[in-house]
Amino acid sequence: MPIYEFRCQDCRRKSSFLILSVHSKFEPRCQHCGSLKLTRLVSRVGVMKSEESRLESLADPSKLGDLDEKDPKSLARWMKKLGREMGEEVGPDFEEEVDRAVEEAEKGKAGEEGEAGLDDSDL
Repeated sequence: MPIYEFRCQDCRRKSSFLILSVHSKFEPRCQHCGSLKLTRLVSRVGVMKSEESRLESLADPSKLGDLDEKDPKSLARWMKKLGREMGEEVGPDFEEEVDRAVEEAEKGKAGEEGEAGLDDSDL
């Protein structure tokens, strides 16, 4: 069952229509202003992947090229990507937890850098 999207030429807003039969006559009307002057949009397509194909995709070494294990922000980007691939399985607060971990890692790193500059005369 396709969903067709149109942009209204009068109010410039987008309207979406679920079409139950491709053989039925369909005349789109703007859901916001009622205009018949609509331009059909090319919609994004969603493709369902199996769990196996998602995990294989994540394990592909070519996708790890920009991962810097020593940079918390780089790890966070990779973890968020992993979370999006895994979908609902990681839970709704996953990205917030990743951000919190990055903040803590950066605070710890700043603390270590401050301590590294001390010598016996500073004590």
